[in-house]
Amino acid sequence: MASSSSCSTCTLQRGVFVPKEIKNRNRALMFNDKSFAVSADLAQSRLSVANQKLMKWNQTQKSPLMNPIQCRALEIENAPSFTVGKKFQLDDVIEAQQFDRDLLNAIFKVAREMEKIEKNSSGSQILKGYLMATLFYEPSTRTRLSFESAMKRLGGEVLTTENAREFSSAAKGETLEDTIRTVEGYADIIVMRHFESGAARRAATTAGVPIINAGDGPGQHPTQALLDVYTIEREIGKLDGIKVGLVGDLANGRTVRSLAYLLAKYQDVKIYFVSPDVVKMKDDIKEYLTLEGVEWEESADLMDVASKCDIVYQTRIQRERFGERNDLYEEARGKYIVDQDVLRVMQKHAVVMHPLPRLDEIAVDVDADPRAAYFRQAKNGLYIRMALLKLLLVGW
Repeated sequence: MASSSSCSTCTLQRGVFVPKEIKNRNRALMFNDKSFAVSADLAQSRLSVANQKLMKWNQTQKSPLMNPIQCRALEIENAPSFTVGKKFQLDDVIEAQQFDRDLLNAIFKVAREMEKIEKNSSGSQILKGYLMATLFYEPSTRTRLSFESAMKRLGGEVLTTENAREFSSAAKGETLEDTIRTVEGYADIIVMRHFESGAARRAATTAGVPIINAGDGPGQHPTQALLDVYTIEREIGKLDGIKVGLVGDLANGRTVRSLAYLLAKYQDVKIYFVSPDVVKMKDDIKEYLTLEGVEWEESADLMDVASKCDIVYQTRIQRERFGERNDLYEEARGKYIVDQDVLRVMQKHAVVMHPLPRLDEIAVDVDADPRAAYFRQAKNGLYIRMALLKLLLVGW
């Protein structure tokens, strides 16, 4: 009745079906052609991580036959989590809650290295031989192009489709799961944007290659949140003790939801929510912040909030999220605009951020002010995404 799986010199598990969470390609255990020549440290790390996953999963099983056996092909001592050569801690990037403060700091350190690579005209071959598929079911410019640029600047190649909702087999009725199973056969990593909240998690459950969530409807946009926090650190010089005003469409804005989750990792942060009534921040984020001890406040006065904050994070009122309710869209649109009046009350060190694209919620003449950080913010997305691609495919 019991069966076994082998890892060269030893049995890893007896009588246990290895679940989908341990990816189909056994990325934590096996060496594929591209990673066969990795260092002993990386091999040891993969075996250690695999053991931990197998042990943890086994504890949830009730059968007496399900007794895991530690793989001892390579005995190692405990080592720091972020040592060069170690496997990245995440198999996929799906939501902001996956990251803790230490992991964020380590990723930001890699991003700073990516800045140096990007400035080197000769480029890099870190990801030579790897293929990334970008699968976008919603329109995108910055996110898709920054991921594709990130992959190419590290020597990798790109397979791309834009507006897959209309111009892919999805238009014929193919399920997301079937699409993912097909595309993973062509690529080493999939970057996906979808119009449904939770779609990225479904894709990750199905796929045997890493999935990066590039935005799932009104759900989350974790890589945007990472680049936002990275930008705040670069612009303000700190992440503890800051005050952040989140402005605009907070009900449907996946960027502000993800950012709120990450800001909760830092100390003495205060968040102000400024939005029209029809698009107020949802209760799940407020409850999360309260549980994490993060102070937050709702306000209808942008001028007052802007005078107190280190960051004014403006967002677009998203017409596509209102469906047929054009009346509600018109009610929300144009209520809060960052203009010269707002700049005048802002502190000298404070910055204006925006995930872009903008419509009329930031006046064009704000661009000339050195506190307008949104285009620098967009460029930082390249470095963060270079770092994530490197870490997911080849590790630390």
